[in-house]
Amino acid sequence: MTLRWRIVALVAAATCAAAAAVGVLVHHASRDRELSQARDGARTTLERAALGYARTGGVQGSGAVLDAPGLPGGLRRLVAKGHQGTEFATGPDGPAMWAARPADGQVLSVRVDMSTAMRNISALDTNIILAGLMTTAVVLPLGVLTAERMSRRLRLAAATARRIAAGDLDARISPAARPHDEIAEISGAVDSMAAALQERLLDEQRFTADVAHELRTPLMGLVTAAELLPPGEAAGYVRDRVRVLSTLVEELLEISRLDAGAEEADLSPCPLGPVLDEAIAGTGLSARLRTGTAEGTGQPDSADNTGQRDATDRTGQRDSADGTGPWHSADGPKVWTDPRRLTRIVANLVVNAHRHGREPVEVTVAADGRTVTVRDHGTGYPDDLLEKGPQRFRTGVRERGRGHGLGLTIAVGQAQVIGATLEFGNAPDGGAVATLRLPEGPERPELSDLPELPEPGPIHG
Repeated sequence: MTLRWRIVALVAAATCAAAAAVGVLVHHASRDRELSQARDGARTTLERAALGYARTGGVQGSGAVLDAPGLPGGLRRLVAKGHQGTEFATGPDGPAMWAARPADGQVLSVRVDMSTAMRNISALDTNIILAGLMTTAVVLPLGVLTAERMSRRLRLAAATARRIAAGDLDARISPAARPHDEIAEISGAVDSMAAALQERLLDEQRFTADVAHELRTPLMGLVTAAELLPPGEAAGYVRDRVRVLSTLVEELLEISRLDAGAEEADLSPCPLGPVLDEAIAGTGLSARLRTGTAEGTGQPDSADNTGQRDATDRTGQRDSADGTGPWHSADGPKVWTDPRRLTRIVANLVVNAHRHGREPVEVTVAADGRTVTVRDHGTGYPDDLLEKGPQRFRTGVRERGRGHGLGLTIAVGQAQVIGATLEFGNAPDGGAVATLRLPEGPERPELSDLPELPEPGPIHG
């Protein structure tokens, strides 16, 4: 049950309980008052009748009766003991208040009929019930309206919090004036938290960009100095470390641009096969490029004859079966994407597969022509990466020297720029699987929708 209906149920229960409590109190108060008035009247009539009986020895015209047959048994026993008293009883003649006292060995009694009073009390009870129902009918819609407004404000706060958690730091609950209540305090706290978090992340992004930019100039001098070192083992090690540092700085700059939203994709239709060939060749690592079969068709994988690429070393060279089919030509299937960014994504995935997985590394294009998977045969992605996604400077391995944990982060950022989705998982038989789903291109107009060209006229020289 949602909070709204809980509030409505609580309002309805509280209204009914209040109406019932008021009804019970009014009922008992009215009944006690009627009984008290009837008891006083019966006693007064009995005293007058007793005085008349003492003077005249009769009870005619006094309203009293000697040894009345309908006298309640409890009152009769009380009088037999020499006492006087009153008792309310309901007999064949209806409800009545009795008063009795001893009189010369007999019982002198007075009966006050209370049928009208009891009917009035019953009518009052009915009116109280109707009033309670009418009150509930009036209060309940107001409770529903109030609960709906509260629930809507809470749902808005929850939705905004989810947007902030998803990365939309510009999301706010409400810039307008709010009523002063607890929900307003929660909304203000969430907005303040989002603003503080946004400012902190912007500071971190600016810091990363500034550090990478400031390192670029001295790094270029370091690269130049390393190239001037005389050949030798130490010089080779220095050049390798400088190259690693240069790559790190360039990746930090790229991440800072992605974080700032400064990257824009240059989308165009381009053949997928040559782009993937270029991405794999640029890594200098071995990979097998192949196309998948259409699911459920039973047709063989096209890579078996025309699409397979199986490099035999880590130099990026291909064997004779590479690139001979139409799928690898410029006239092959095309996708709507930015080829430069797509090359960057696939290259990072292949490098990550070699760095943290085991060969063979496979790059597969699904039958739809828009889904690219990169798989290795290692231990798979760690659970933390599958749960939270790639995080910078976290490689998921014990050896911190093997990469900086930025490759997958850049791949995810570039995928968002080109409108693609990048998902990570593990194969059932082992190995990490990265799945890149490229967006569909713009709809192409049908031939029937194209405007008719005018008939060619005569050519005048």
